[in-house]
Amino acid sequence: MPFNTRSRLDTSQVQDRRGLGTTMAVGGGGLGLVVLVVAMLLGVNPADLANVVGQASSATTQNASEVNNLAEQCQTGADANTRQDCRIVGFVNSIQAFWTDEFARQGAQYIPAQTQLFTGSTQAACGYATAAVGPFYCPSDRMVYLDLAFFDELHTRFGAQGGPFAEAYVLAHEYGHHVQNLTGALGGGSGATGPGSASVQTELQADCLAGVWAHHATETGYLTPLTEAEIAQSLDAAAAVGDDSIQRDTQGYVSPESWTHGSSAQRQQALKDGLQTGDLAACETPGRTP
Repeated sequence: MPFNTRSRLDTSQVQDRRGLGTTMAVGGGGLGLVVLVVAMLLGVNPADLANVVGQASSATTQNASEVNNLAEQCQTGADANTRQDCRIVGFVNSIQAFWTDEFARQGAQYIPAQTQLFTGSTQAACGYATAAVGPFYCPSDRMVYLDLAFFDELHTRFGAQGGPFAEAYVLAHEYGHHVQNLTGALGGGSGATGPGSASVQTELQADCLAGVWAHHATETGYLTPLTEAEIAQSLDAAAAVGDDSIQRDTQGYVSPESWTHGSSAQRQQALKDGLQTGDLAACETPGRTP
């Protein structure tokens, strides 16, 4: 496992609302837009996701109290090496430590974004959402939302091999959107799709930014040097959420004109651009395959 056992975790960067799902009914035209937007953020087919989870969690408040103790359970890197939720805290800490320093080097100030762990459904400033939309970043409240069950879905439904650094890639991608939001690069887009669209370039840039963090992750003090196997986990996850891979699995054919995130090859290349160089300049035109 990749964590420095003596590193201290900061659980204040993660809100734990697992088991505290709302009872709101899913409906209304506004939610459809939210589902589309947040599905686009990770390269997941919205129609496919809508069938994954159709209702909020039925967990009780008592069960929630048993898991919502991050401050007690996640104190060191050693905890992150043994618990998934603590691992998420550690990744968030490392990602934000890097971007805080990087923004400072650029003469700017990084504004931290919290991650909210939830089960089944949650209410964000971008709207009400279920776990069906996958992990997403909401620019309106500058928060990352994550149901940990998604990582099982990434493995079982989308064919990724999984592993801790696949999780790290997903989180770093969402925080890449936060960086884009802070720098004004996120934008609303024109709604155009296709391999060369602004939407695809935005997503590839977030992949590249995730790679830049991974290149420098050890410098944050939270992680030990990455192994080839861990790097492979992140690249495999990037390939699994490529538009062509998802379309092939869900509809049986590939339609590049509808891409919003780029192909598996583009997403892997964008991640490699950041991983291999550690240079933000590499993210200006990421994912250009040879």
